[in-house]
Amino acid sequence: MDVFDKLKILTDAAKYDVACTSSGVTKKTTAGGIGSASASGICHSFSADGRCISLLKVLMTNICAYDCIYCVNRQSNDTPRASFTPRELAELTINFYRRNYIEGLFLSSGVLKSPDYTSERMIETLRILREEYRFSGYIHAKAIPGTDSTLLAQLGTLADRMSVNIELPSQKSLQILAPDKSKHSILAPMAYIQNRIQEHSTELVKYRHTPKFVPAGQSTQMIIGATPDTDFQILNLTEGLYHKYKLKRVFFSAYMPVSENSLLPTLDTSPPLWREHRLYQADWLLRFYGFKAKELLDEQNQSFHPYLDPKCNWALHHMDSFPININRASYTDLLRVPGIGVTSAKKIVMARRTTTLHFNDLKKLGVVLKRAQFFITCGGKVEDSLKIPQHRVLQSLLSKNALGLYHHSSLYGLQLEQLSLFQEAAILLPNSVPKELLNV
Repeated sequence: MDVFDKLKILTDAAKYDVACTSSGVTKKTTAGGIGSASASGICHSFSADGRCISLLKVLMTNICAYDCIYCVNRQSNDTPRASFTPRELAELTINFYRRNYIEGLFLSSGVLKSPDYTSERMIETLRILREEYRFSGYIHAKAIPGTDSTLLAQLGTLADRMSVNIELPSQKSLQILAPDKSKHSILAPMAYIQNRIQEHSTELVKYRHTPKFVPAGQSTQMIIGATPDTDFQILNLTEGLYHKYKLKRVFFSAYMPVSENSLLPTLDTSPPLWREHRLYQADWLLRFYGFKAKELLDEQNQSFHPYLDPKCNWALHHMDSFPININRASYTDLLRVPGIGVTSAKKIVMARRTTTLHFNDLKKLGVVLKRAQFFITCGGKVEDSLKIPQHRVLQSLLSKNALGLYHHSSLYGLQLEQLSLFQEAAILLPNSVPKELLNV
């Protein structure tokens, strides 16, 4: 099989990994080297489903010793198989870079023979890129669960970011759908990577030329909708991963059926993308807005509202905290107002030092008044144009948010594919607005 045929098979097999994101690392090329990465992020292109394609996202091999029921590359699946040699993949990456097709590499793999054997092949690929071609561009490498710590250490010195996919939210789900994996085999390398990152930070203070270890940190991915795990369980796990392992990102991937099995759910429509969308919104609130998982969901309410974003939903359940005076509220309180983001909250705090803010001023500062107007006052006054009674706030927000979500993301009835190197992705748009939205 020639390299081109391998490329078609292994780029298509890699499309279910969604952790392609900004580099998070500043690195310039060395004298005589090629490629670079910057903290502002690699210049990206995105497919219709939001997945990044500016990195060469490819598998080392789709031959796999594991038989995860939800995976297209599982051992029992009848699919074309291929495998790159380290030299082939390194040369392919460099040739693509020189043609300005890509700016970095996203490398994952099926488990060929064993986790250690697979990791050795990935390490050799990165070694050729870094040492022989002196490639300084961004590289994201997937760590194979169960890999020996010595090999993880080698991989971490060659990659900018590493990730260990947790895949399913609970040990019970792993036992049912991925019997070859265990919670320990996933969390152990995650813990090792975190410890090495912390050790490197300490050593860097003492020794300026300490070799870098995963300078862009680590991330993970969870499949949403393949198991009965609720949003409440997933969000609490996400919060725990951030706190314990200091992850840069937790990515969520809506379950897309690639095989038929009685243990897998049957989707009557498109993948549960609205649920993925809500989890990403909640993830943002955890990382940048100071929210806790237990504030957004609880034992009695374990699922997100399909037509109301988590922040609006929280605000409506805490109306006793509103309205707040925009000219006096703390930065923390401002972040809790729907329609006010991190940037606009900072601008408000800065601007009110020299002037009293009014509603027209807020628009100039980037506040989305269509949502914020229900929760704020300016100098004790409400928006003059706001005539909606308090008991109709929910109905108004539902209409705006639901239709906005529909028009912005086309989440309903959308068939998604990652952009291919070889053909255009198909996008099927819905014929009409869902009845649920028209009846709000």
